[in-house]
Amino acid sequence: MSNGELLSIEPLELKFPFELKKQISCSLQLSNKTDSYVAFKVKTTNPKKYCVRPNNGIVLPRSVCDVMVTMQAQKEAPADMQCKDKFLLQSVKTYDGASPKDISADMFNKEAGHVVEETKLRVLYVSPPRPPSPVAEGSEEGSSPRGSVSENGTVNVSDFTQPLQVAKGFTEQPEALEKSAEARALISRLTEEKNNAIQQNSKLRQELDLLKREGNKNRGGVSFALVIFIGLLGIIMGYLLKRT
Repeated sequence: MSNGELLSIEPLELKFPFELKKQISCSLQLSNKTDSYVAFKVKTTNPKKYCVRPNNGIVLPRSVCDVMVTMQAQKEAPADMQCKDKFLLQSVKTYDGASPKDISADMFNKEAGHVVEETKLRVLYVSPPRPPSPVAEGSEEGSSPRGSVSENGTVNVSDFTQPLQVAKGFTEQPEALEKSAEARALISRLTEEKNNAIQQNSKLRQELDLLKREGNKNRGGVSFALVIFIGLLGIIMGYLLKRT
């Protein structure tokens, strides 16, 4: 931390976890230790490589301002991961009520008689955090099975059979998949047979209804003919009786 008269700056080293083709950011915290308004400005030796937001501003009395420094994505890694870039933070007292719009280059001109406080910041590249290893502790990927020897010189065969049990589990998996496929085929066949049976049942019901309707028509026709026959027979019998 820089303990200047105007601003305290944290940190004094900008540490970037370097990764190729990726933007990386680092933050600065500026603390105003005075009862005055303090203007600041951030410069760098490589302005095309870095983006500073805000690169200038006003820190109110007894307050804090955060500055974000972003390094553009890099296509190549520097030799030995060393960086020669540097930053310069300038600060100066200003009048009460000043705003960032009131900041000018002349405010940081020492030749004009302004008291300018300057702090140099270094840039460091650090290795990015590594993700936790998926391999459990005590196990080595690709290691060969080993047997253990007891105190009396006998070899513990169970250490060698464990990989065989693992291999057996892998061979049983295709059998389970094959049984599952057979079960799905059986279910599909039974479903198809059920649908066919339902269609056959519906067809038989339609044919039965048709036969019933035709039977009712036939019965109605016979009855009407019988009535006509009886009527004619009655007329003939009446005619014969009249003649006699």
